[in-house]
Amino acid sequence: MVSLGCPKALVDSERILTRLRAEGYAISPDYDGADAVIVNTCGFLDSAKAESLEAIGEALRENGRVIVTGCLGAEEQYIRGAHPAVMAVTGPHQYEQVMDAVHAAVPPMPDHKIDLIPSPKDGAGVRLTPRHYAYLKISEGCNHSCRFCIIPQMRGKLASRPVNAVLREAERLVDAGVKELLVISQDTSAYGVDIRHATAPWQGAEWRAHITDLARGLGSLGAWVRLHYVYPYPHVDQLIPLMAEGLVLPYLDIPFQHAAPNVLRAMRRPANEAKVLERIGQWREICPEITLRSTFIVGFPGETEADFQYLLEWLEEAQLDRVGCFKYENVGGAAANDLPDHVAEAVKQDRWERFMAVSARISEAKLAAKVGQRLEVIVDEVDEGGATCRTKGDAPEIDGNLFIDEGFEGLAQGDIVTVEVDEAGEYDLWARRV
Repeated sequence: MVSLGCPKALVDSERILTRLRAEGYAISPDYDGADAVIVNTCGFLDSAKAESLEAIGEALRENGRVIVTGCLGAEEQYIRGAHPAVMAVTGPHQYEQVMDAVHAAVPPMPDHKIDLIPSPKDGAGVRLTPRHYAYLKISEGCNHSCRFCIIPQMRGKLASRPVNAVLREAERLVDAGVKELLVISQDTSAYGVDIRHATAPWQGAEWRAHITDLARGLGSLGAWVRLHYVYPYPHVDQLIPLMAEGLVLPYLDIPFQHAAPNVLRAMRRPANEAKVLERIGQWREICPEITLRSTFIVGFPGETEADFQYLLEWLEEAQLDRVGCFKYENVGGAAANDLPDHVAEAVKQDRWERFMAVSARISEAKLAAKVGQRLEVIVDEVDEGGATCRTKGDAPEIDGNLFIDEGFEGLAQGDIVTVEVDEAGEYDLWARRV
């Protein structure tokens, strides 16, 4: 299995592998030992499409028997135009079609002992993350029509999982030793809207398919709960007291994408409120330790220098803790491609560099303020040089790290320990155990 793209695609890969293992298939660590290769692709940006095509080509060269799935799989002709030798092409989260393709390529060998193993339910099976954290997908698809995005075309409209299915999966993951649950979807705040927030039983009570109810249920399991891709709808305010109570991590990942009203209108962004800065201030009053993360796009068609300056001033006022930035690029099939006044590449690069300079300065100042503080951290890795950890304000692979380079003996992956910060950089911290 070659898995590309975002954590949502990683969960799809885990589910496919879980189904295969349940049917008795073994997973090969390399091309040579495999009877077939599944490539789970990303198709969101042209650069991601190119990476996916390159991965498919490598699998064909190294093995020759390749099944393609994932977001780029929605464009079968595009894939077959580049690689006509692929055995099958399926779209995102089309698990049955992937299984059919595997059965055709490598027929299963019946084994009565293996056949007694039940197929895992609720996705709690093979995982591609370290043992101590896991992604928990709560819904698929998206109801928005942002001009730069083609996710609704690839993954369909919002389709929420039953609340008890999500809670059961989370319970099984925690029982298996998972210390951190990373809640993901295309639009986490909209969870349950499509099923009218239907209730379902779990642990002797009825639970609503609503993000606040779900967060409270997940928080009762004793693991860290981190919320990703949360659009700032009004009901998101209800999550902040749960963070202050310690039920979920004081961490909110909100994809603002921009701040200038003209650009947001051109993007057709949902939940565009003039009071976002005021709400951020209220969130910090309720939960002072909250970490706010977001991503932004510079160089969207029609973005003027005045729009960009508005964004920089907004960022200075918002003082977000974790910030990522992308230069706009066309995506095949996206409505933004046809907008007038595309921004020159050199201007995009200049704005990206200026944006990142501001965000780095804010990040450095915020981390410097943590020197001398005591924090609870989770250990991701331990080697002879020290322990690599994360604070409650850091998601794996996208945010910073906290390093312990003295007195780390005896620490193990997944441990949660208290440290005192003694040094800070632009994005990372260094600390000692207390």
